[in-house]
Amino acid sequence: MMAASKILRWSSLFGVLAIVAMARPAAATEPRAVIELFTSQGCSSCPPADRLLGEFAQDPSIVALTLPIDYWDYLGWKDTLADSRFSTRQKAYSRMRGDRAVYTPQMIVNGERHLIGSDRAAIERAMRETRSGSVMSVPVSVKVSDSQINVTVAAAPQADVHRGEIWICAISKAVPILVERGENRGRRIVYHNVVRNWLKVGDWQGKTASWIVPMENIARDGVDAAVVYVQDGTRDYPGPMLGAAYASLR
Repeated sequence: MMAASKILRWSSLFGVLAIVAMARPAAATEPRAVIELFTSQGCSSCPPADRLLGEFAQDPSIVALTLPIDYWDYLGWKDTLADSRFSTRQKAYSRMRGDRAVYTPQMIVNGERHLIGSDRAAIERAMRETRSGSVMSVPVSVKVSDSQINVTVAAAPQADVHRGEIWICAISKAVPILVERGENRGRRIVYHNVVRNWLKVGDWQGKTASWIVPMENIARDGVDAAVVYVQDGTRDYPGPMLGAAYASLR
């Protein structure tokens, strides 16, 4: 693996790498946590968690993501933001932990702990308690230009951190939804930092390396931000979050 610059070749889902151009840097931040909210428009217990996620999203030290699941669609309302890949990810976390804890609203903190998504005190405590060892220790930087996103992952500060998977999420910062049927019938809910596309960038081997993602690979209607994270484990067995960065695209 080349440490200074790595070419990412995309096929079908992944596009073709463009030539590096001058890029404007995203705002620098040292995130202390990545939180993932698994939620559903058809879940009557979810709106308080959706509001709380929106509050966490205002904190620049927190990378907050909404991942709408699809397994409650049979209850009378098909979630308009749901993606079956998010349901699969939630189940992968459960498989990694060795439990059957798959529910909504569920918050995953730093890839390590699951909690009820509306329990602010427990979530804040988990963000503090999971910050040990390699968790959120790897610096990630993102630079954005009109045509591409340049991702750099620094060398691991921990000698025992050797690898991780790098993923990019295309984000819609705020999506208002009027739920017309089901448990939340008649409610207008605003979802924050909704993941609208989710692609693997590459594999990180513990040394400083860079990748370029063509903007066309994440662009779609309503996408106005991007999150890049490095995670231990694999997509099927996700482990602790090693680092992350958030960048506004507009």
